[in-house]
Amino acid sequence: MSETFSFQAETAELLQLVTNSIYSNKEIFLRELISNASDALDKMHYATLTDDTLAEGTPLITIDWDQKARTLTITDNGIGMNHDEVIANIGTIAKSGTKELLRQLKGGKAKAEIPEMIGQFGVGFYSAFMVSELVDLYTRKAGDKEAWHWQSKGDGSYTLEESTLPEHGTKIVLTLKPADLDEGLADYTDEWVLSDLIKKYSDFVRYPIKLKSTIYEEHKEGEEPKDKEPKYEFKTINSMKAIWLRGSGEVSEDEYKEFYRHLTHDWRDPMRHIAQKAEGTMEYQALLYLPGAAPFDLFYQGYEGGLSLYVRHVKIMDHCTDLLPTYLRFVRGVVDSPDLPLNVSREILQHNRQITAIRKALTKKILDTLKDIKEKEYEAYVAFWQEFGRALKEGFTSDSANKDRLTALLLFASSADKEKLSSLADYVGRMKEGQKDIYYMTGESRDVIESSPHLEGFKARGLEVLYLTDPVDEIMVQYLGEYEGKKLKSINKGQVDLDDEEASEEAKKEREAEKDECKELLERLQELLKDELKEVRLSSRLTSSPACLVVDEHDYSPHIERLLRQSQGKAAAALSPKRVMEINPHHPVIANLAKIAKTCKEDARIEEAAELLWGMSLLAEGSPLDNPAKFTKLVDKLMASQF
Repeated sequence: MSETFSFQAETAELLQLVTNSIYSNKEIFLRELISNASDALDKMHYATLTDDTLAEGTPLITIDWDQKARTLTITDNGIGMNHDEVIANIGTIAKSGTKELLRQLKGGKAKAEIPEMIGQFGVGFYSAFMVSELVDLYTRKAGDKEAWHWQSKGDGSYTLEESTLPEHGTKIVLTLKPADLDEGLADYTDEWVLSDLIKKYSDFVRYPIKLKSTIYEEHKEGEEPKDKEPKYEFKTINSMKAIWLRGSGEVSEDEYKEFYRHLTHDWRDPMRHIAQKAEGTMEYQALLYLPGAAPFDLFYQGYEGGLSLYVRHVKIMDHCTDLLPTYLRFVRGVVDSPDLPLNVSREILQHNRQITAIRKALTKKILDTLKDIKEKEYEAYVAFWQEFGRALKEGFTSDSANKDRLTALLLFASSADKEKLSSLADYVGRMKEGQKDIYYMTGESRDVIESSPHLEGFKARGLEVLYLTDPVDEIMVQYLGEYEGKKLKSINKGQVDLDDEEASEEAKKEREAEKDECKELLERLQELLKDELKEVRLSSRLTSSPACLVVDEHDYSPHIERLLRQSQGKAAAALSPKRVMEINPHHPVIANLAKIAKTCKEDARIEEAAELLWGMSLLAEGSPLDNPAKFTKLVDKLMASQF
């Protein structure tokens, strides 16, 4: 009995984008389907290692074509799927970041990119609809007797019914659209076209890919062949040798790039590949890739990182997260070791000394490679940093052994240059004589930080400030602490004394005079704002603003507080640290208020000014007002008195 289902909403939306996309490189559909078949064979091979009841047979991918019927058939004898797995794997996209992908596509991403992009979400199968009017999928799970027939025209729904297959595996039959070179549709029932595509995209697949090929009967020139109907046989098209086992001189750059696409379904070129071979007490071969751009879901909770793990050339695991630290989860590739058991489990991996040693060696190799790129190809490194710098910063919280290597890779936006990023070494090289600390400020963006009143005193004295705009930055600098003996100091935390040592005595006398002049005002503001503030004090960091808010040295910044509020709501608000308000004694408003307070501390104008200063300071740091309506009325009243 046939069942009819609708695609999951997000799946249907992606499918519609793919089916209707204007895409010149439609040929990648074959790469995606062969890649899926290869994965199914990997899973079948691994299943036989852990389940004695399963018989693998000879792993094989076959590709058949029929010019008259306009069909193309891709068959594998891999793990196959049961009824529920067909629905889960073909009708649903469960991977994190799917909504972000759709948002970017709707936001103007080129239609030409759509089919390649969906490969990253495990649904490259849908690229079949670029070239097909109808797709039939027959599949039988290894160990099951029942087979299932899935069918769809890519119109938002599909049918599923019980069927038959002689053995486990999957057969996909594409009823092809007419060939149209103007629309990028080649004739995919032409064996030469198919042969070229297999060699181009899938030569390194380690299972034989057998293509139906015509046998041409030998006959003398001018004579008719005896057989009127052509004969066919299936020939192996791919070399089947794992690319990481071949010497670097045997593999072209294009082959490395194509293997990366096969491995990751990322249509963009990788920035760099890293081949490593270790022999002796620890043996393994690794082929790693540094991507050219971050995947859409890299910073989502469900992102699947990790390398493909092979033992004696047998794939054991797709996403082995124990081979690299979490902050390097964007690195893709394979590791092949002869020294691990074929039935290794995740629990065994976590405590395996060989895996620990490989992890240590690979991490060092990756970080050293990045350092080399930074030193020799700086522009390429900057592009990489803008994609993955946030992930590298996570390493400070978990990888103390590589703290120095990570520190050498850091880049920051800086007040010294609007265009170029700066390293800590760059900053130290530009420090003013007598400067003891490396100054930084956290915030949502460069524009937000540059408009902050906290920068005023630093700008006036020509002191450079680093701008830290990633959510992880505040935690990262706590672990970093210092660089070459220079402490990293936040300009919106704790007390800052910007007067140099030579002027300290003079500045001290001036500051005491200012405190005396503002004593009553400070006391009154403290009294009025006691529920909101820890303290009100004079500031040396302000030059043109009347007031600003700072937090204590070890409290989290307003930027982090806002992020916590977004994720935790009222729970975060309850833990919000009280601020310190700093006032500028040289500002006309503060000077006039100080005079009023000396005459009458209870003057109503001071009370209104306190509310205005508090509200203005909150807005300046990017925080929401406690009582917007009350603040607006005070501003209205102030404006009415002036005009």
